Amino acid sequence: MYLIVIAWLYVVLMMAVAEAFSTQGSLLGAVITFLLYGLLPLSLVIYIMNTPQRKARLKAEEALQAQSAQAPPVSTVQPDAGGHAPGRAQDAAVAPVRKEP
Repeated sequence: MYLIVIAWLYVVLMMAVAEAFSTQGSLLGAVITFLLYGLLPLSLVIYIMNTPQRKARLKAEEALQAQSAQAPPVSTVQPDAGGHAPGRAQDAAVAPVRKEP
């Protein structure tokens, strides 16, 4: 796909150069030639050709969001079932619970 885009831009660039250096041409005509024959049609073609990829990426993102919404967060830290205060934290991020001295 990109080979066609590069080739078409080359052809349009050569058309614009020929317009600019022609005895009857001008730089404004060259710019208009490049925009109207090159950039505008190619942007439309590239947008249309990328539509299946955009749809697939959107479906993959929606599936990932749906999967993450269904699965509840899993904690690896098990709660202390005993009635005593723990001597140390169960996890490094959790401070132990004890009475103030």
